[in-house]
Amino acid sequence: MVHTAYDAVPLVPTFPIKIDAIAIASASNSSLVLACSDNSLRILSPKSDPSIPSSSGLVKDEEYVEERTIAGFFPKRGVVTMKTVGLGGTEMLLVLAESIGFYRVPEMETVAVITKAKGANVCAWDERRGVLAFGRGKRVFVFRHDGGRGFVEVKEFGVPDTVKSMSWCGENICIGIRREYMILNSTNGALSEVFPSGRIAPPLVVSLPSGELLLGKDNIGVFVDQNGKLVPEGRIVWSEAPSEIVIQQPYAVALLPRYVEVGLLSIPKGESFLLSIRSLRPPYPLIQTIVLRNVKHLVESSCSIIVSLENSVYGLFAVPLGAQIVQLTASGNFEEALALCKLLPPEDSSLRASKESAIHIRYAHYLFDNGSYEEAMEQFAASQVDITYVLSLYPSILVPKSVLLPEPEKLVDTGLDASDLSRGSSAMSDDMEASSPVHLESDETSALESKKMSHNTLMALIKFLQKKRFSIIEKAAAEGTDEVVLDAVGTNFRSYDSKGPKKFTKGRGSVPLSSGSRERAAVLDTALLQALGLTGQSSAARELLKGLNYCDLKICEEILQKLNQYAALLELYKCNNMHREALQLLHQLVEESKSEHPQLELAQKFTPDMIIEYLKVSLCIPVSVLAIYIFRPYECYKFNCIHMINKLYDGPILQPLCATDPMLVLEFSMLVLESCPTQTIDLFLSGNIPADMVNSYLKQHAPSMQATYLELMLAMNENGISGNLQNEMVQIYLSEVLEWYAELSSQQQWDETAYTPKRRKLLTALDSISGYNPEGLLKRLPLDALYEERAILLGKMNQHELALSLYVHKLHVPELALSYCDRVYESQNHQPYLKSHSSIYLTLLHIYLNPQRMTRDFQKRINNVVSSPSIGMPKVGSVTSLKGRAGRSTRKIAEIGGAEDDVLPNLSSVESGKSSDGDVDEGSTGDASNIMLDEALDLLGKRWERINGVQALKLLPKETKLKNMLPFLGPLVRKSSEAYRNFSVIKRLRQSENLQVKDELYEHRKAVVKISNDSTCSLCNKKIGASVFAIYPNGKTLVHFVCFRDSQSMKAVRGLKIDSVAVVGILSSPEHLSARPGTGRSGLNVCNLFFRGFALHKFFLCAAVVL
Repeated sequence: MVHTAYDAVPLVPTFPIKIDAIAIASASNSSLVLACSDNSLRILSPKSDPSIPSSSGLVKDEEYVEERTIAGFFPKRGVVTMKTVGLGGTEMLLVLAESIGFYRVPEMETVAVITKAKGANVCAWDERRGVLAFGRGKRVFVFRHDGGRGFVEVKEFGVPDTVKSMSWCGENICIGIRREYMILNSTNGALSEVFPSGRIAPPLVVSLPSGELLLGKDNIGVFVDQNGKLVPEGRIVWSEAPSEIVIQQPYAVALLPRYVEVGLLSIPKGESFLLSIRSLRPPYPLIQTIVLRNVKHLVESSCSIIVSLENSVYGLFAVPLGAQIVQLTASGNFEEALALCKLLPPEDSSLRASKESAIHIRYAHYLFDNGSYEEAMEQFAASQVDITYVLSLYPSILVPKSVLLPEPEKLVDTGLDASDLSRGSSAMSDDMEASSPVHLESDETSALESKKMSHNTLMALIKFLQKKRFSIIEKAAAEGTDEVVLDAVGTNFRSYDSKGPKKFTKGRGSVPLSSGSRERAAVLDTALLQALGLTGQSSAARELLKGLNYCDLKICEEILQKLNQYAALLELYKCNNMHREALQLLHQLVEESKSEHPQLELAQKFTPDMIIEYLKVSLCIPVSVLAIYIFRPYECYKFNCIHMINKLYDGPILQPLCATDPMLVLEFSMLVLESCPTQTIDLFLSGNIPADMVNSYLKQHAPSMQATYLELMLAMNENGISGNLQNEMVQIYLSEVLEWYAELSSQQQWDETAYTPKRRKLLTALDSISGYNPEGLLKRLPLDALYEERAILLGKMNQHELALSLYVHKLHVPELALSYCDRVYESQNHQPYLKSHSSIYLTLLHIYLNPQRMTRDFQKRINNVVSSPSIGMPKVGSVTSLKGRAGRSTRKIAEIGGAEDDVLPNLSSVESGKSSDGDVDEGSTGDASNIMLDEALDLLGKRWERINGVQALKLLPKETKLKNMLPFLGPLVRKSSEAYRNFSVIKRLRQSENLQVKDELYEHRKAVVKISNDSTCSLCNKKIGASVFAIYPNGKTLVHFVCFRDSQSMKAVRGLKIDSVAVVGILSSPEHLSARPGTGRSGLNVCNLFFRGFALHKFFLCAAVVL
């Protein structure tokens, strides 16, 4: 026996006559109605006043005495069924004997008798609809109460066999026949099989309060719904086949024939019965057994069950739920106890909550001690106990010092008085929660602690804390959010703890625990991180630290260091904005990973690029601030919390680390700049660290990497580097080349044509970069070397003549000079304001043809350029103005010069800006051995289309042979001839077009318009008369000029196209007018008026206009 659910109380200890049936008189009367074997009906009442209601229900738990006897009330057949039912709003006694009758109690007045029910053996009453069903043989009848004193037959159905048991199930009737159970449709009589009945016991149909049915199959009770489908909850297994079952929540009481099942003396079958009481909650355990002799029937009553024996009556009175709960808890049946707590009255909600919490705690301790750790944590979670209570079971889990954990305790059983429980006092929960500490020996204590820190216990704790975490973190974050929002809107805010600081620090680990919610959150997150670390879940620990958390910094740092979980430790530093400590640790881990004999146990390999990735992270947001975005997005939008957050937390917190602490980024990026240069530069670019700051830091701490940084900076973002940095980078390159030059010069091994990677890098930088200062670099160059670098610098200063002279006379590489001219020419093409694009080639040609003058005082001229305070755009090329030669030949030469369409200005000398004819003659008639005629002709042949032919021919010496100039003059003449032919064709086409226009003009002038006195206006339909008139271009439509003007004004207002007219004229009494309109070349309408056939005594005035 699990516990005592019912107490058996003798109501009628001995009765002189055998009892056949029993019923309760009514709900307002606690009397009992007995049907006896002598066909009499007897009414028994309690010794006390029966009209006084009992505290335990309708039936009183005291002895009953006979009050009234009605002899011969029942026929000789005896009573089959007798029960109290509701009929028409009143309670009646339904008796199934020879027929079915309804009687009013206690007078026992006959209300209705259904004679057709004679011989019926089973019936079922539906009180809700007032419908009666009964079975007689193989027939089932349905009668309905007509609202008065009679019944009306509704249906009659045939069934396969004699009905043994029946019950209403909604609109249908469930019947049990000899072989099976069936569902009978009360409307159309359709039958549907459920399942076969048992072979030992007769069919048994019992309706449940939920509307479902319990069908007996021998010793098994099967649950089905109203349609006969099996319910998945399962089945009840009795020790024997029950003859009757009474349902009284939460139990099912079955009447079993006595057969030895428990440790009692064996009693012959049929002389004693066993009352088996089982729970209606799966798996339907056995609750209690009650042994009584010669039990006949069970009758349900409120809070009690009447048991009818042959010569006595017992009452089974339910033990108060509180006492049952105590019994179940004491015996370890916690689930049954919790199920009974759900049945406590709603008015005792506080009592129920306290009971459930206490039972959950006891159940959790029981499961924890027996190794069911996850189930124990589920019970702790259901008890709503504080997390500190659960953490007290884990001595090795550390919590913040401000939190005091309760001593681990075990709850012990306490006996409770049933009478106290029945009163519903909330003090019962206090008694149940009373506990005493369990004193263990030292070895037992250590064994217990070892067990409590095992992997399984910690995994259960993790699940418990994760289940609790969301609600606790939400409350803690909401408190900080309220503070921030209230301060943002200007409300006077008072901290939860007046002694605590008002502002939070930027770290999340040092959040002031000035409230209970945040304190609990700190305890939870700290314990959870420790449990994750102890179980080896480093990835889960990192995820915890990446999000919103309240982990205690000191405790978690100590634990993670002890467990060698450095990745989680890095996240801990990061979330607390301890970036220096995190980077120092990360650098140490990188060095340990490189070492062949590391001193630390590393679970993973740390690489230098991890430092770069860390430096890219954003500054962590404090928990209260982050909570605003998670839980209060509306307040963020409404009160502009970004500005407010930056104000409250002493600086921008939603920016990258590069923006908040660039010096820290520079300090630790130096450690990886050499190994990861590209990623480091990308960090500087993505973090928007000023390049000047980075360059200055490198110059002080890593000079060898300065050039590398500037190179990568320029390669990744050409526009992101300033002119000063470009100049500094070129200066670094030049210093390296000068060191190399000085070393070779001291050994007398300098070669101008030698190129090292450093020098090539310098030349590339000088040529491609435009932001440096060429004057400063030019001063550092030696006088007798590095001519190519000098030429590039002079070119940057627009000293093209000097630069080309270096290429030609110092380096002796005409190809470089030609490439230089091409670059200058192409760059000038993109500048429309520079008209003389070809002058650079003429300058090179002049250098080829006048080498002596170009090399004269060459170094002095360069020094003048460097020392000049302001260097403007010089006039490129020095060509002497030649006197024009008369005659046809000069004009032909000018026509050949059409290779360059632009009109070129006169070229001046580079030295003085002026030249005379004598200079040209001097240069042209100088020593032929010094003139670079072949190079000049080669230049003319390669770039003839870019050079003005007239100017070039003037510069060439007179002795130049015509055949040597064929590569230049051939394509030039061909192009000029082609242009001449093209222009000739165009001229002919234009002349032809002119003739066509004239012919069209003559055709238009042939048209004649006659105006007479009968001519009318096409707009107003009035005669033209002597008014001003107009003629449309078609030459036929005549209108008044006023009408035409008005119509055009209306079209202009409406936005329509305005018409034109061919003729406007004034006629004074004409007899005949002839107008000849014409169209000029420009497309304008022109008219000529001709007057013919007019009277001599009349005066005519005519005018013609052009429209």
